[in-house]
Amino acid sequence: MEEFFDTEYDFENRIVTNELSAEDSASEPTLRPQSLVEYEGQSKVKENLKVYIDAAKLRGEVLDHVLLYGPPGLGKTTLSGIIANEMGVNIRITSGPAIEKQGDLVALLTNLNDKDILFIDEIHRLPRTVEEILYPAMEDYEIDIIVGKGPSARSIRLTLPHFTLIGATTRAGQLSTPLRDRFGVLLKLELYTPEELCKIVLRSAQILGIEIDGGGAREIATRSRGTPRISNRLLKRVRDYAQVCGDGKIDGKIASFALSKLEIDGLGLDNLDRRMLMTIIKNYNGGPVGLETLAATIGEEAVTIEDVYEPYLLQIGFLARTPRGRCVTPQAYEYLGVEPKAPLAASDPQIRLFDMSDGDV
Repeated sequence: MEEFFDTEYDFENRIVTNELSAEDSASEPTLRPQSLVEYEGQSKVKENLKVYIDAAKLRGEVLDHVLLYGPPGLGKTTLSGIIANEMGVNIRITSGPAIEKQGDLVALLTNLNDKDILFIDEIHRLPRTVEEILYPAMEDYEIDIIVGKGPSARSIRLTLPHFTLIGATTRAGQLSTPLRDRFGVLLKLELYTPEELCKIVLRSAQILGIEIDGGGAREIATRSRGTPRISNRLLKRVRDYAQVCGDGKIDGKIASFALSKLEIDGLGLDNLDRRMLMTIIKNYNGGPVGLETLAATIGEEAVTIEDVYEPYLLQIGFLARTPRGRCVTPQAYEYLGVEPKAPLAASDPQIRLFDMSDGDV
């Protein structure tokens, strides 16, 4: 595995990151499905959502407030647009960090029409003072605003049109209980299977006019870390190699060649994933090592490790969290081709160092 550690690392621009990039923003609107029929994967979510939408349309009522949560890149924003299309209403899109003051949210709410959808991405990042405005708006479709200052200030209650709030978050646990309890529909988006991603790759290739066969689509899908956003990004990069190094068609051979050049292995791990695992193995005998200690060792922020590296490594069973810190699992040793060393004795000073470093999980 030494060949994976001979290049420079760009922590900010990983091709396998599931965060939205500028290139994704430019292409995603054209690749996003417009209906539940076109939307691949998330079968349980789609089945339940179709029932809720059909029931609301039969009663002529507004759809109940919806909370979508799960890792980035799984289609929460896409699904909100599909809900609006299926309901036949308009959608206003914003994000938690963009709403800084109560007046910003009041302006959004008062400009909605009856049955419209307000989509707030990263809703867990709403300021608490702004969040309080949502409580009566979601329950009673009314808001209270303060007019004037000092002794002459007075409260005015405004009636809002009946609307649906769709909140999306990657951290449902950071939502306050009062806000979470006001959502009638809670839907968790799971990672996609390679078969589902293969269908998404074939659909995206058709839209983008890329010639691809089943073998090429499967090769991209299996290395996409269960995330459609990564699949679409890899598809475009593999297309570049197919056009320059091949005949323009993506098959299994050219896809494998391109992804190996991008240093993305069969499980979707890149240099940064492997570097972190090898750092724990070589420097800390496979762990345990505290989060802050690990962050300082590889020169990365602790929050980046938690949000970017760890989720996928935990899901595939290569990393484990223990009360004393992070540990590399036997599956990771086997995959990396490294022989595990004998475990450290409990009295070993290194163990005490790990325990004292930061002790986080």
